[in-house]
Amino acid sequence: MAVDISKLASVDTQNGEAGAVPAGRRYTRPVKAVHLTPAERAARGKAARAEVPRSSHAAFEAGPHRPAPVDLLEAQAASRVPELVPIRYGRMLVSPFTFFRGAALIMASDLATTPRTGLTVQLCGDAHLMNFGAFGSPERRLLFDINDFDETNPGPFEWDVKRLAASFEVAARSESYATKDRRMVALEVGKAYREAMATFAAMRNLEVWYSSLDVEQAIDNLRAAAPKAVLKRTDANLAKTRTRDSMQAFSKLTQVVGGQRRIISDPPLIVPIEDLVGDVPVDQIMDEVRRIIRDYRRTLATDRKHLLSQFRFTHLARKVVGVGSVGTRAWIALMLGRDDADPLFLQVKEAQPSVLEGFTGRSEYTNAGQRVVAGQRLMQAASDIFLGWQRIKGLDGVTRDYYLRQLRDWKGSAIIEGMPPKTMQFYAGLCGWTLARAHARSGDRIAIAAYVGTGTVFDAAVADFAVAYADQNERDFAELQAAVKKGAVAAQMGL
Repeated sequence: MAVDISKLASVDTQNGEAGAVPAGRRYTRPVKAVHLTPAERAARGKAARAEVPRSSHAAFEAGPHRPAPVDLLEAQAASRVPELVPIRYGRMLVSPFTFFRGAALIMASDLATTPRTGLTVQLCGDAHLMNFGAFGSPERRLLFDINDFDETNPGPFEWDVKRLAASFEVAARSESYATKDRRMVALEVGKAYREAMATFAAMRNLEVWYSSLDVEQAIDNLRAAAPKAVLKRTDANLAKTRTRDSMQAFSKLTQVVGGQRRIISDPPLIVPIEDLVGDVPVDQIMDEVRRIIRDYRRTLATDRKHLLSQFRFTHLARKVVGVGSVGTRAWIALMLGRDDADPLFLQVKEAQPSVLEGFTGRSEYTNAGQRVVAGQRLMQAASDIFLGWQRIKGLDGVTRDYYLRQLRDWKGSAIIEGMPPKTMQFYAGLCGWTLARAHARSGDRIAIAAYVGTGTVFDAAVADFAVAYADQNERDFAELQAAVKKGAVAAQMGL
């Protein structure tokens, strides 16, 4: 059964019936700002409780008209690089957790069948635990934040919270935690989010905007409770994170060929441009890339335009990244500055419509790359200095949207394998706080705080949902396994 992603159903939570999103409908922000008093905003949150009780978020049950998960994945595959799609499936089949990471569209489709609070924020859209981590701020501080915005779009705040909690339940199962430990971790997501939102609700606007989570501060808090082995591994991971920059990528990904620095070929994961262009002269392609980079500079602030102009473009390669993104077009561009020992790697990543758009309305941005950049700047405490967007005509003649950023800038993720339950609970708290801070920047933090309240009703509901959805995720994982086994789809493992 073929699935048209653009025609997926949204749900009317007033009557529980599915209805098609009107063709061409776009999400639109209010033209005129409405300035309610704190009391009026809190009343709005309390009123949402009457319409959508907090306990109603606990349940998930697949309906009779639920799209088949493999059909949804295949619908996404239709617009991706065909030879890379089996790699995506192979990565998703490593475990139920890696499947979950690649199943953002499946979960968006499911979340659309659940009750909606109507309290809108800028959603990450793929707020699983591996999309949080450390990165370097422009001031060279190591911050903890959300680090993936491919699916960002406005929507109901609880969708991000539910996906985050479910990701911890799935990860805890992959580590064979006891039921009580899994529950402890999932509860922490809702609790940390709720308590942080209450804190942000009491803050002045600029205080919220300036809030951030310093990694060193977080590690200091961890030191009070974590075993020495955990701290040792954490310190080693942070030290490695600080080495992940353009210089590290330069030494790992390039070599000198014919007196010129070139990106090393490692197919199918890294393929230099000259191996992809066929009969098109490489010099013609390189000139076109230089023009694209000049045009992309227009989306940067004036000082960053000037900085980028001091680098010259020298080489380009296609590079496979992530799990859910595999098959979308992603490139790395090698730039050189004052000399050949002054590198900058830019990642040029295709931006497709958000998986949320079939359920929340199309993005207000006609360029999907601009959608990603705008969402990232709105949600992150600090964003990459080279974050920008562009529309590019590909080698196949098809025009697509892209966003650009540094390939590596102290980017690091938590190591889940072997993580003790108490440490995962601590990490769940960091993610819950961070998600609340991101939502507080874009949504009505006072209304959301009033809605989730001060008790544990919301926490428990989110944790219950996480269990129910982790069960569904395991069934969906089994369906993909079966599809590969019978030859309906191809998977390439080990890449």
